[in-house]
Amino acid sequence: MWALLSRLLGSAAVLVAVSLVLFALIHANPVSPARVVLGNDASEEDIAQFDADNGLDRPVAEQYLAWASRSLRGEFGRSLVDDTSISRTIAQTMPVTVELVLWAFLLALVLAIPLGIVSALHEDRWVDHLARALATVGVSIPGFWLGLMLIAWGAVGLGWFPAGGYVPWTEGALPHLRSMVLPAMALGLYYVAIISRMTRSAVADVMMADHVRVSRAMGLGRGRIMVYILRNALSPIVTVAAMSFGYMFGWALIVEQVFTLPGMSRALLNAIFRRDYIVILDVVLIITAFFLAANIVADLLYRLLDPRIAE
Repeated sequence: MWALLSRLLGSAAVLVAVSLVLFALIHANPVSPARVVLGNDASEEDIAQFDADNGLDRPVAEQYLAWASRSLRGEFGRSLVDDTSISRTIAQTMPVTVELVLWAFLLALVLAIPLGIVSALHEDRWVDHLARALATVGVSIPGFWLGLMLIAWGAVGLGWFPAGGYVPWTEGALPHLRSMVLPAMALGLYYVAIISRMTRSAVADVMMADHVRVSRAMGLGRGRIMVYILRNALSPIVTVAAMSFGYMFGWALIVEQVFTLPGMSRALLNAIFRRDYIVILDVVLIITAFFLAANIVADLLYRLLDPRIAE
């Protein structure tokens, strides 16, 4: 319990540190958001009035405390550029990004773990060499290029999937799922390579352990031995999987842009282009929270897989 509490406090401290650094970097930009909203022809009086109306003329520390207090209450304020509700923007875009990441994560686990196990069981054979080659290709292909190739293959060549855009659930489950297949593949295939290599390494290390050799010498069945091997190999796999889940929210920015998905990561990119500072702060903080939450879940899984960790 104390370890979990310490982990939660540490995660809260990381959130505060990220928000402080991001807030400082954004306000280090000498260009006022008023220039983006009002245009280059705006007078100094107009800019000063805009800053006063939006609280940008106050000290940076005071601005940070006001923004942080609103964020803690779930009140994200309004966009500086178009005065839209940030809470509404997040409510509309977050489900798209979360669903994309979940599908990509599921794809990565379903493909990577069996591939890593088969590779470890056939070490230095053709299956292992093929898995290594696929992993090398997977980590080497840029996400945007892979997305374009998937569009050329699945949308233009085969015509099975749409080339882009988002179909909501209200228009039918099948059209919705078809619109998510290519983006999920573009996001998940990179992590198939990462998780499969970790799975292979973890399983191969456990297979060389003394207790596995003893189990074989005692005549235990192959299936039962594999259960023990997988259980002991899960800890590093869980670590990499949790980190991959968090990183996917960052990589989703590229995938959502390629496939024109109206997700939270694409909203972040648009906010960066428009210098919409408040939106940038809120979205980055939410993505950081997802990453930290994934690592906390990984810690909880450690304690379920190995009760000795909680001692």
